[in-house]
Amino acid sequence: MFIQDQLSHALLNDDNLAYFKAIGVDYLTINPLPFAADNKGALATRDEMTEYLKSASNLAKKHELQLMNVALEGPDEITLGRPNRDSKIEQWKDALAALASAGVKTLGYNFKPIGNFRTTSTVGRGGAHYSTFDYKEWKNTEFEWGPAFRDKQIDERGMWENISYFLERIIPVAEECDIRMALHPDDPPIPEAMGGAARIVSTLDQYEKIFSLVPSQCNAMLFCQGCVTEMGVDVVDSIRRVGRQGKIAYVHFRNVRGSRTHFEEVFVDEGDVDMLRAMQTYKAVGFAGPFMMDHTPSIPGDRQGREGHALATGFIRAMIQAVYGRNSETTE
Repeated sequence: MFIQDQLSHALLNDDNLAYFKAIGVDYLTINPLPFAADNKGALATRDEMTEYLKSASNLAKKHELQLMNVALEGPDEITLGRPNRDSKIEQWKDALAALASAGVKTLGYNFKPIGNFRTTSTVGRGGAHYSTFDYKEWKNTEFEWGPAFRDKQIDERGMWENISYFLERIIPVAEECDIRMALHPDDPPIPEAMGGAARIVSTLDQYEKIFSLVPSQCNAMLFCQGCVTEMGVDVVDSIRRVGRQGKIAYVHFRNVRGSRTHFEEVFVDEGDVDMLRAMQTYKAVGFAGPFMMDHTPSIPGDRQGREGHALATGFIRAMIQAVYGRNSETTE
């Protein structure tokens, strides 16, 4: 049973990888990548991506970690169905081939033209700041951010057409490369247009529709437990629903307080979800990991988030030992 944690490509170094190994991390995620496919860098060709990923994988192995996952954002060309989307999809195909060459098994991604929405942070225990969303506050500030999204207006029909077009072309390549595409929920998971763009990854019913567009084990879910909680559904039932289909590629094992119209991303041990029961349910449906902390509250004086990572990783390891047993802690 494995724990996964992430670093930006800019923070991929010996010091941070040694720290990950020390606190009990097994698998590495790079998020974001320096790939042009993600509109975040200059690496655009298959050879460039392959060379980078193999180098990153070797650096991880040096610290007894495995580069298991990377993350890409769905670019506007694809999510909005712009004329040059085919060239972007070709870049994603090249990225999948590069990942396969480097032994990477999963690719986390989202499908939304506009990113996450947050409002004023809440102050929690010890003065920590909790990432917070309040629907009323967000609506009251709509005029401030609205102009920034004028070129990203799209209705629900258009979003469904665009994700279908994308998956029909990318999932067969993912199957050839033996890489699971792990789709992250909208955040917040509100199934209505936000900023003028419809959101179609905000409910489990929408996920079922996405799975059915191109049936494949490579067409899977990044089960962000925080976002699922925010959907207002029972998390344990949701783990059963998705897990029994074998559709959970990996888990963001984090906790929240509240629902989709008002929530706070709290420490892993103090939210609304019974985390032990959740872990027991993952085991019951046959899920074998990995589990990720995703992110955690901002602790005053924390050195680059290290204390927060250690707290969350230790908690996850304790849950794994309590449910899966110590013998589950093996290295592939």
